Amino acid sequence: MKTIGLIGGMSWESSAVYYEIINQKVKELLGGFHSCKSIMLTVDFAEIESLQHKGQWNELCNRMAEAARTLEKAGAAMIVLCTNTMHICSHAIEKTINIPFLHIARATGMAIRQQGLHKVGLLGTAFTMEKPFYKDILREEFGIEVIVPDEEDRSTVHRIIYDELVTGKITEASRERYRRIIKNLEKQGAQGVILGCTEIPLLISQDDMSIPVFDTTRIHAEKAVEMALDK
Repeated sequence: MKTIGLIGGMSWESSAVYYEIINQKVKELLGGFHSCKSIMLTVDFAEIESLQHKGQWNELCNRMAEAARTLEKAGAAMIVLCTNTMHICSHAIEKTINIPFLHIARATGMAIRQQGLHKVGLLGTAFTMEKPFYKDILREEFGIEVIVPDEEDRSTVHRIIYDELVTGKITEASRERYRRIIKNLEKQGAQGVILGCTEIPLLISQDDMSIPVFDTTRIHAEKAVEMALDK
């Protein structure tokens, strides 16, 4: 079993879910007393959130790359970044390390392709929904068309993530807002929806929707275990 290096803390609530899923999957596959070999480096999300909203992406990329280097030096054999948005910095990470980096959009693309879907909706932070880093991979590498909510709904999705979900606040009113937004995407032809922020699955699950829901936290974490156990 390879040791997984986890860059966490964005937010710690979703990072805890990563840790749980990874260890559950290892136990499911190997049985007995098995758990996953892993190292987690947790950043201070207050600093990350401030830099995000100031648009200081070069500094953020430097921090993500340094975190990956630290994990590699500590003995990690692969890197998993436990957040969707900060994959904006994936290139900075990949050019810094000498071990594999599992991109969350690629793991998600594989899951969507397995279901034979060609057009999906994407929910996430405004950065994830509006910047091309996520959509480009799905389109160019998997032939998947990605649509996002309109400007007002993108603002709602973003606000709920930062004002509520990253602090562990879950409300039925916000769940209903997300359901409405996803239904609007379905009306535009979305065959499924990507929960493209690792906090969104704390609010929305497959039970809430009629179309396939792609929980990027679970998809990413379980793919990491697959890589860690691949001999």
